[in-house]
Amino acid sequence: MSNATKVVIALGGNALMEAGTPPTAEEQLRVVKKTCENLANISCSGFEMAIVHGNGPQVGRLVLQQEIAAAAQPDQLPAIPFDCCGAMTEGYIGYQIQQSLRDALRNKNRNVPVVTIVTQVIVDDGDPAFQNPTKPIGRFYTAKEAKKLAKEKGWTMKEDSGRGWRRVVPSPKPKRIVELDSVKRLWDSTIVVTAGGGGIPVVENMDGSLTGVAAVIDKDLAAERLAEDMETDILLILTEVENVYINFGKPDQKALEHITVSEAIKYMEEGQFGSGSMEPKVMAAIKFARRFPGKKAIITSLAKAIDALEGRAGTVITMA
Repeated sequence: MSNATKVVIALGGNALMEAGTPPTAEEQLRVVKKTCENLANISCSGFEMAIVHGNGPQVGRLVLQQEIAAAAQPDQLPAIPFDCCGAMTEGYIGYQIQQSLRDALRNKNRNVPVVTIVTQVIVDDGDPAFQNPTKPIGRFYTAKEAKKLAKEKGWTMKEDSGRGWRRVVPSPKPKRIVELDSVKRLWDSTIVVTAGGGGIPVVENMDGSLTGVAAVIDKDLAAERLAEDMETDILLILTEVENVYINFGKPDQKALEHITVSEAIKYMEEGQFGSGSMEPKVMAAIKFARRFPGKKAIITSLAKAIDALEGRAGTVITMA
């Protein structure tokens, strides 16, 4: 590997879709192209990087499409299993990112290949998350709609940070990235889009074979797993806001610029970050900072990514 600063970048949902726009592949591609201009700027600034993206809304819609089609024509259009839906979204989102980022880099006269790896991530089939679904997928619903879906479809529905109600599925912890060796082989020459949507969750059987399971791994925790395994210098988690806040949305809200792991844990125990929104990002940042004292995790917005990497924006979390 070279001496360039190495970064794993976790893209938030706003990097793929904008609020209030149609949930179409065409609209998503438009947003992805804008996102990739920012990513290309990071690459042109001399950083080596791998990219992890989410897929919650996309996999939720795909599962719903499967259910509608199967109900209409069960013999001709049987529903595809949940893990395969995850793989499909990882493939098509990765395709849009690699195509758009290639074009953005080419327009800046930077010839760096971009490739997507459909990635499996091993989870523990005994993970307590399977008994307590928490990961939001799909679109937002009103409380009335959520109650109806819970009754009719047996879905687990939870309110998501004041934005509405969403279906939630199990979100087990990532243990090991199956295709990690391929990422390592490509790192020096290629920008790799990997562990999309947190990766396809699989369990390892006694004979070493793998079986997909119906769950969604949190993409920020998957990005942290990748950053640990690649021993990168920075874990960069991108979201809608420039900073992590305490008392968010209140008159006394405060942007956090640099906090230690112990301070982050204290705020988390106070319930400052919301279990379905900022908290997984802070948890991932804590895990990375603990693993590598002296290195840092950063949480910021896509627009402020370069500023944050250069120490001028975002929330930095370090061990001390």
